[in-house]
Amino acid sequence: MTFDPRFNEVSVRLAAGPFAGPVLGRVVGILAARADCPIDRLDDAMLVADAVASSAGSFAQDGHVNVRVVAEPGSVELQVGPLRADGARALIASAALPGVGNILERVADELEPRPAADGEDEYLRIRLGFGA
Repeated sequence: MTFDPRFNEVSVRLAAGPFAGPVLGRVVGILAARADCPIDRLDDAMLVADAVASSAGSFAQDGHVNVRVVAEPGSVELQVGPLRADGARALIASAALPGVGNILERVADELEPRPAADGEDEYLRIRLGFGA
């Protein structure tokens, strides 16, 4: 597979609702496939996409889920935001399931809340690695 960086990044803005999960899942799946993601990590990426799509709108400034998905050799990264102040931590906490634990903490290699340039909002960076 030829890895062309011009086609390995997508930004999506989704209205919170029933279509956010399927749309984000397909975008993540396409980019993960371009990065030669193994099947077990593809399942993890889909879990992350579902967790983000189901809750991120609650922590966004305007109810829309904004996600930038970047695929590189050996990893897929989601950047979610802008989120309200402390929204990144709240989004992480919302991914906890009874009897399972926190999905994001279990499957992501990196979870990093980052302040936005305006100093008020923030972003959540989620990285899944899978060995190049």
